[in-house]
Amino acid sequence: MRTKIVGHGFFVPENIVTNFDLEKIMDTSNEWIVERSGIHERRFIVPDGDVSTSDLAVKASQKALEMAGLKADDIDLIIAATLSPDFFFPGIGVLIQSKLACKAIPAFDLRQQCCGFIYGLQMADLFIKSGVYKTILLVGAEVQSPGLDKTTRGRDISVLFGDGAGAFILQNSDDGSDILGSKLYSDGRYYDQLWLEYPLTKKTGRISCEDIEAGRHHPKMNGRNVFRHAITKIPEVVFEILKEHQLTVQDIAMVVPHQANQRITEAVAQRLGLPMEKVYSNIAKYGNTTAATVPIAFHEAWEAGLFKRGDLVVTTSFGSGFTWGANLIRY
Repeated sequence: MRTKIVGHGFFVPENIVTNFDLEKIMDTSNEWIVERSGIHERRFIVPDGDVSTSDLAVKASQKALEMAGLKADDIDLIIAATLSPDFFFPGIGVLIQSKLACKAIPAFDLRQQCCGFIYGLQMADLFIKSGVYKTILLVGAEVQSPGLDKTTRGRDISVLFGDGAGAFILQNSDDGSDILGSKLYSDGRYYDQLWLEYPLTKKTGRISCEDIEAGRHHPKMNGRNVFRHAITKIPEVVFEILKEHQLTVQDIAMVVPHQANQRITEAVAQRLGLPMEKVYSNIAKYGNTTAATVPIAFHEAWEAGLFKRGDLVVTTSFGSGFTWGANLIRY
């Protein structure tokens, strides 16, 4: 059996937040943000509205289903990658299943943050190749904007993130398309280098007023350490998966990396020996949408004609955990 990506799509909120908008609410500047991240704007949901992570996921899933020419009832399994579910529990997988009006099928969340989608792609591939499921919806979705510290105190991380969702529909196929392989890794020694410390399960009440005053319920990152590891681990895992399949970077039509920082993307391209034209970047428009970045970038690169059926594409990511990995796809 082979695993074919039969449909893909994405959805982002209409609300565009530029760097100039952020200048009005914190001590930052467009130049400072662009120089350090390459981000010019991002999408935020309307504050305190009625849109949640699962809603963005459903919109992206509907677009992927439309491309595949399938209905929600054709889905056998839902894998939802997110670090920002609508609720502490249940996860968004079951909410997507309900909002799409699918039949009674298994649905679960995958909490691997920036690497959630590439972890989920290996899971979906193995489920299909084992014959357990025939049609899988894999979706990465995030609504992070309400949880960001949009003050000068939190500017180093709050300027980086955006909201959005992307989805794949995967099926068994014999036409030559295939998820050829995946390589996944983690190193939990660095768990607190990029994390959200609170709410804390071992603490009575999960969180206190003092914790909130200290901003411990907002994400924190050691940016230099993340950067140093990302520009090392991503090229390593890409070279590893290519070597395993007796391929070189010259065989690849496109690398679709996680959109964390433009400087990381440029460093990865340099270390892989590839021109930027073959390493896709859309961070300037959307910022870091965490688990949604890979499927959003994948769809945009395909829509721009940067790869076609039969081409080799590598998706790769690095993120909280630390986790990292890559998928090799014969699209």
